[in-house]
Amino acid sequence: MSHPTRMPGSSAHDGVDKPVIWTVSVSRLSDLFRDITLEYDHLAQIEPLHLGFDDAARHIRERMATEHCDVVISAGSNAAYLKGRVAAPVVVAKASGSDLMQALARARRLSPKIAVISYQQPMPELADFTATFGLAIAQRTYVTEEDARDAIEELKAAGIEVIVGAGLITDLAEEAGLKAVFVYSAASIRQAFDDALEMARLTRLENARLKRPAAADSRRARRGLNDLRGESAAMERLRQTVVLYARSPATVLIQGETGSGKELVAQAIHREGPRRSALRPFIAVNCGAIAESLLESELFGHEEGAFTGARRGGHAGLFEAANGGTLFLDEIGEMPLALQTRLLRVLEEREVMRVGGTRPVPIEVRVISATHCDLDARVREGRFRADLFYRLAVLRLVLPRLAERREDIAPLAEWSLKNAMAALDARPHPNLAAEIAACAPLLQAYAWPGNVRELRNLMERLALFLAAEPLQALTPAFLLAVAPELGRGAPVAAPAPAAALPSPAAPTESVAEVLARFEGQREAAARHLGISRTTLWRRQKSGA
Repeated sequence: MSHPTRMPGSSAHDGVDKPVIWTVSVSRLSDLFRDITLEYDHLAQIEPLHLGFDDAARHIRERMATEHCDVVISAGSNAAYLKGRVAAPVVVAKASGSDLMQALARARRLSPKIAVISYQQPMPELADFTATFGLAIAQRTYVTEEDARDAIEELKAAGIEVIVGAGLITDLAEEAGLKAVFVYSAASIRQAFDDALEMARLTRLENARLKRPAAADSRRARRGLNDLRGESAAMERLRQTVVLYARSPATVLIQGETGSGKELVAQAIHREGPRRSALRPFIAVNCGAIAESLLESELFGHEEGAFTGARRGGHAGLFEAANGGTLFLDEIGEMPLALQTRLLRVLEEREVMRVGGTRPVPIEVRVISATHCDLDARVREGRFRADLFYRLAVLRLVLPRLAERREDIAPLAEWSLKNAMAALDARPHPNLAAEIAACAPLLQAYAWPGNVRELRNLMERLALFLAAEPLQALTPAFLLAVAPELGRGAPVAAPAPAAALPSPAAPTESVAEVLARFEGQREAAARHLGISRTTLWRRQKSGA
């Protein structure tokens, strides 16, 4: 029997410092997990999740938005499915060669007509076993449950009487009227728990080693895969792409409308990759919000005396500050042509030259850029360098508009409203989910030009009204009174809000009028309009 090593700093009587492990299974593997858990519960906080595949992934993402989990343990196709869809590391419980031989011996006592079905790849141990004992054992692989069912039906038609495999396979085999032998042993599951404890220990040691002062927190990615909320097919594809792109150091170009979550996706790519979580710098700069003369110094740094007002002793730029991590260049389409040339050189040479400097500084930085504009069109118009475009867009990602994933709107609204009310120390109604569901047609009919940011800002506004009137029900009429812009999507008869509540501003106000209303406070004006400060600045420049 394998004997796990106690985690440093943990106690058998104190669960505060114990690692948190969740086991995931919907098959007879759950019983084995439960039995082994009793041997490890003094070393870790272990919780079984009797869920599989999409249900398990959704549940883990939802909980990890507010809870901590060090490691997930699962097996077979369920583990493979989770690996690309949750932020926590997944330890895969694997059947050993000894497990297979013991399972085949048990199967042989039931019938000589045996087949083994394994996930994705055949078991190499099986060839040695059949050659040694002179047995004819059929072997199949599967990826989806449908594959597994087809394989079992084919084997049954061929006269096979016993199936050896993991939980899903044995369940399906018995469902088809065949005998089944479960391939996993207690020893293999203990090994998975040992691996999970070791992974948690090493992660904690690495976190402690690379821990930085609190002042550096602004240069870390605070958001991850769990913050990409939504269960639509578009969001599921997006999360899978994020995990895939995180494995590569190549540049990424993220394209999407204002408020669609471009920086959020960039942070998730950073956190899921080798330059992982808060251990490496993530630095963001908006190329459209800084004057050209200042942007050059911000990105590349400057030497003392490089220009009037240059900092004494010089100044390291953002490329140097992001060394070893990720630099996120937001609104890259707004970068002036002169700086595009310098940026291209940095990307090609992997070194940066400060303004006024003569010595190049080597850097190792992953660049993720984002834009709301059509860069292909800007390249054709000569406003963006074609060679830089192709250098930035090795990997490309187009974010879906909120209006393209309407099934996510109501859940996002509920989640945002709960957070907004919690920030005001106000409790949401016990029947908030039902109230949001009643408002869903109104929310889904709106075009959401500001995308998720606009939805979140609207919920913050709504939270103020509901906190001021705790007995006020959230009805479509009340929602439309607080947010009249929703009426552009679907007309709903609505009475005016209560006299005690302030009337929301008309959505037809110009940027100048809104700025005047908020006495020039750009943050408040942008929040009122449901747009970012950058978009506010852009509309102000265009005179909108």
